Amino acid sequence: MRELFEEAAGQTPPDPRESARASARTPLRKRFYKEAGVTDAEGGFAITLDGKPIRTPSGRQVVIPARTLAGAVAAEWAAQGESIDPVSMPLTRIANSVIEGVVDRVGLVSDDLARYFESDLLFYRAGHPEGLVAREAAHWDPAVFWAAETLGAHFILSEGVMHVKQPDEALKAARAALPEDAWSVAALHMVTTLTGSALLALALAHGVHDAGQVWAAAHVDEDWNAEQWGVDEEAAARRATRLRDFEAAVTVLAAVKAPVAKGP
Repeated sequence: MRELFEEAAGQTPPDPRESARASARTPLRKRFYKEAGVTDAEGGFAITLDGKPIRTPSGRQVVIPARTLAGAVAAEWAAQGESIDPVSMPLTRIANSVIEGVVDRVGLVSDDLARYFESDLLFYRAGHPEGLVAREAAHWDPAVFWAAETLGAHFILSEGVMHVKQPDEALKAARAALPEDAWSVAALHMVTTLTGSALLALALAHGVHDAGQVWAAAHVDEDWNAEQWGVDEEAAARRATRLRDFEAAVTVLAAVKAPVAKGP
């Protein structure tokens, strides 16, 4: 099972799209176990294959803080057929990345996540047509206004794609509102890379938006174009793959239920 872990060793949570491409290029390993289960472990719950706990390439045992999440990870292993397909195991991939790449450097991963606030999707608005302008505002303004009113993070909005430097005070306020545990940070990192918006991820973590609202907000422009010109089948397939990873990240976030830092 070593290949399933190597992408995460010493890295921040991987880009799910690149993970899927890499997995597609790698020959699938044959299933080598009969049963997958969950057992108590120090600090949480371990995933077992025929009674033996799974470990990372560096020898770390994969310990998950919530039983419901551990059960969901074990279910991914149990659902494999004759071969093990990492693409179909998004929760396992998140768990791998947390153990190998996040637990020892939560602050660094949070800093990497916070850099997305500097050029967040929600800050760059269409100038026309009016319908798209209104739809972006309807989906994006609530998170922007919440950040300003609740966190004290007053971001600057811009029309078009020309980069706008955000106020340092806003960046610091948003960074301070990120969760502090490795599992939540990893999940939000994945949500951010999938949606292009750290602000949407933060709104999800604080319960301002639910998962459906975040996913819809992330695809306002794409959905608008599909309505005007028709659905691109290849793009739709890629989106379905991203949605599976997004839902896995949401599952992790909900399962660990870690408290998030308070805004000013």
